Amino acid sequence: MAKTKKAGTIGTLLKSVRQYKKPSIITPLFMVLEAFCECLIPFFMAKMISEQVLAMDGAVAHILKYGLVLLLLAACSITSGVMAGRFGATASCGFAANLRHDLFYKVQKFSFANVDNFSTSSLVTRLTTDVTNVQQSYQMCLRIAIRVPLQFIFAIIMSFTINARLAWVFLVIMPILAIFLFAIMRFVMPFFRRIFKKYDALNNSVQENVGGIRVVKSFVREGYETEKFDRAASEVKNDFTKAEKVLALNNPIMTLFVNLAAVLISFLGATAIIRSAEGLGKIPEGAFSPTELSALITYGVQILSCCMMFSMVFVMITMSFESARRIAEVLNQESDLVSPENGVKEVKDGSIRFENVNFKYSAKANKYTLSDINLDIRSGETVGVLGGTGSSKTTFIQLIPRLYDATEGEVSVGGVNVKDYDLDTLRKEVSVVLQKNVLFSGTIKENLRWGDENATDEEIERVCRLAQADEFIRAFPDGYDTYIEQGGTNVSGGQKQRLCIARALLRKPKVLILDDSTSAVDTKTDALIRKAFAEEIPDTTKIIIAQRVSSVEHADKIIVLDGGKIIACGGHEELLKTSGIYREIYEAQTKSKAAETTEGGEA
Repeated sequence: MAKTKKAGTIGTLLKSVRQYKKPSIITPLFMVLEAFCECLIPFFMAKMISEQVLAMDGAVAHILKYGLVLLLLAACSITSGVMAGRFGATASCGFAANLRHDLFYKVQKFSFANVDNFSTSSLVTRLTTDVTNVQQSYQMCLRIAIRVPLQFIFAIIMSFTINARLAWVFLVIMPILAIFLFAIMRFVMPFFRRIFKKYDALNNSVQENVGGIRVVKSFVREGYETEKFDRAASEVKNDFTKAEKVLALNNPIMTLFVNLAAVLISFLGATAIIRSAEGLGKIPEGAFSPTELSALITYGVQILSCCMMFSMVFVMITMSFESARRIAEVLNQESDLVSPENGVKEVKDGSIRFENVNFKYSAKANKYTLSDINLDIRSGETVGVLGGTGSSKTTFIQLIPRLYDATEGEVSVGGVNVKDYDLDTLRKEVSVVLQKNVLFSGTIKENLRWGDENATDEEIERVCRLAQADEFIRAFPDGYDTYIEQGGTNVSGGQKQRLCIARALLRKPKVLILDDSTSAVDTKTDALIRKAFAEEIPDTTKIIIAQRVSSVEHADKIIVLDGGKIIACGGHEELLKTSGIYREIYEAQTKSKAAETTEGGEA
């Protein structure tokens, strides 16, 4: 159903830079200037303190001249570093903000098939930990990753300018160092790939525990949940420890090689100076001098500094590459459920038609979840849907607002194929109260206005009376301004269901679908809701999925699903005569109700 665009990880992420392109370009330019200034400082310092300059007449003037040049270079270097830091922070923080926006916006556009590809905990990790890792790497790439190779190149060039024979030491040692670093990166990448998957499992454990805290405490399972969390946390820790142990080799390996270079430069340079002075008692003019050796060692220190900074970038990029891949995986997800170009903007009526519809959740699935569905529903009809657990009742109604697309066949609303509608238009006219009722943190009014953000207080009160919610709302001290906690934890299951029904009614839909949305209310309230629907919204097509026969027995049409197929369709009396499954459900519920009444009378 869902598919992934073939796009490179880096290319996908860089699309989120957008308005921060300017600081992203300016930052490396300042870093180039800083690196250039820092590399010139040792060269001019060697010129300033060389024996030839100090022996000249007017040496003080020469020293002041070179001193002024060094002062200007230092000021330029500091200013460039500060400006690079400022623009780099702006670019990286803005890039991270855009990434979070793009990820969240993408998830909002996901179809149900897309959502099935990612767990909630995985999406949370990608929006938080993964984006933070990429943000830090982006800033390092703009600053250190630009500065390090430039300063390294400048230092090598200046080293050859001073003494080409000794500078070759750096070019021999650095490739060997690069081989070691590449080997470390190849070794630790699989660890980080596993770590982020385990991060998802860790967040999932926290989410399940916090979301189900009442169940955990009711069954006294705090110890078990603690052990489960400890296992997940330990797995993350162990893999991180293994990866960090390998990455910790970076510094000693680089320090070893660069210090080796410094020792070789010092030894070969000192040897050259001693040989130049042998028999003369002084260094002849034009020979390799101690000041040049000092400058060469300084460049060696700069090269060491470059390598150390490269090590930091190397570690961060290694860690964040998997984060970047996971973010790109979400951003590259494409849904088949998109509005067609010039989609239909009006739903004529609430009529619904299923024509030779087959559906399966995955193209790889061997069996259809729904098969051979043919059904006509007239506008304004009340249709009941019954069936056992796993009979695909919810899947059946999710094809109507195009939450999923039919694999084969055609689903029409108002005489138009649902694939030809503008998605927003279709879903505004087909209101679904899903099986899992969700309320968001905010007042009751704010929750209800999800149905219509411009609804008046009178319209809100009207739909609440239809959903039999007005009475309990007014019983709250703050009435319609009562604050609902996250997930609706401060209202009962039945109250939550009635608020969700009222929210759906506020849209004034042409089709209203209740997916087992009155299961938590008593039979009297259920009957009052159905009566209000029949009297107040007769022109709205109503599809009611229920477990109780009493909830649908007065419907114009009742559909019985089994194994993803419609095995019976008709009125209550007709199905009692023609459908064994419907009769069996009815008799079982009637006997159960009679038994409860008898027991109540005896008590």
